[in-house]
Amino acid sequence: RRDIHQNPELGNREFKTARKVTEHLKALGFDKVTTGIAHTGVVGILKGSRPGPTIALRADMDALPVEEQTGLPFASKVKAEYNGKEVSVMHACGHDTHVAILMGAAEVLAKNRDKLSGTVQFFFQPAEEGPPAGEEGGAKLMIKEGVLDGPDAAEAIFGLHAWPNPAGTINYRSGSFLAAADWLQINVNGRQTHGSSPWKGVDPIFVAAQIMTAIQAIPSRQLDITKGPAVITIGSFQGGVRGNIIPDQVEMLGTIRTFDAGVRESLHAKLRRTVKLIADASGATAKVTITPYSPVTGNDPKLLALMMPTLKKAAGEEQVVQHPLITGAEDFAYFQERIPGLYLMLGARPEGVTAYEAPANHSPFFDANEDALIVGVRMMVGLALDYASVTSQ
Repeated sequence: RRDIHQNPELGNREFKTARKVTEHLKALGFDKVTTGIAHTGVVGILKGSRPGPTIALRADMDALPVEEQTGLPFASKVKAEYNGKEVSVMHACGHDTHVAILMGAAEVLAKNRDKLSGTVQFFFQPAEEGPPAGEEGGAKLMIKEGVLDGPDAAEAIFGLHAWPNPAGTINYRSGSFLAAADWLQINVNGRQTHGSSPWKGVDPIFVAAQIMTAIQAIPSRQLDITKGPAVITIGSFQGGVRGNIIPDQVEMLGTIRTFDAGVRESLHAKLRRTVKLIADASGATAKVTITPYSPVTGNDPKLLALMMPTLKKAAGEEQVVQHPLITGAEDFAYFQERIPGLYLMLGARPEGVTAYEAPANHSPFFDANEDALIVGVRMMVGLALDYASVTSQ
């Protein structure tokens, strides 16, 4: 884990990480190891000594364009190019722990083939955080390239994510768990003029500011919140180069989070209408581009109930805890559109840190409590070993 943390790689560029995983799986005597899937993905296949179903275990490998500030002795100092800019790179979302856990589970299961019924496919996935501009990637591309197809395709899939909850807890929610996410881009076009004479042009900054405020009324006043919460955030607002020049254009970038397909569709329609009418009222024009990132990630209720004893065995009865909805998103959802799956949050809060103090995922201070890793290994191994017996009952 520490080596992976110290050498993070961005989406679709996980060359060292993929090589490390590949060498590990081959050294364990896996039946098949395929590389280069969805650019840098690795799929390992391990057959048990007993007949049974095929399942998949998944870990994401990519890091983020974040400058690490943890002060760890194995902190990242890596620089890389991201969308044409040099950036610092950090495992600020715990994917280093996900890879290490799945490598550990691979080792345990490879040594215990005699107890394994069926086949386990190990998906080491690139670009969960999204591929670079102009490229495909992530779970969607792995599926497009056939990882869920063929006579030996997996019938269920399991994944986990490090989360700043008490270390060693397994956190779950039946049904919807993580939000659907969409990228949002709004381009407002006005007419450039001198800042002293705004009436001689059309001010896209003023229009964009009205839009940014108005779209917040969509979740709070125009959606049926009993069907699930929704969030619209503008995280980037770019326009103009001087304080006395009203520019031609403003670009806003943001994200949309929802938990219900109908709410998602309604929000998109209302957002487009709101943006257009505000722009029209000021003599500007506006273009809204909504790009889906992922559907809702959840837990199949029947599968969750069947595997609950395994989760409690891995973490302890009191350490398996129901969790509120999470507005974060995961492209693991694309696997779940095809086959039933479980996605669980592994508590990895550092010792002595309160819930209030714990850095969130994507923070430059994010770190994982390594004591939690063995719980993750036990969980993944247990799911692989127990699935065949509990689903055949």
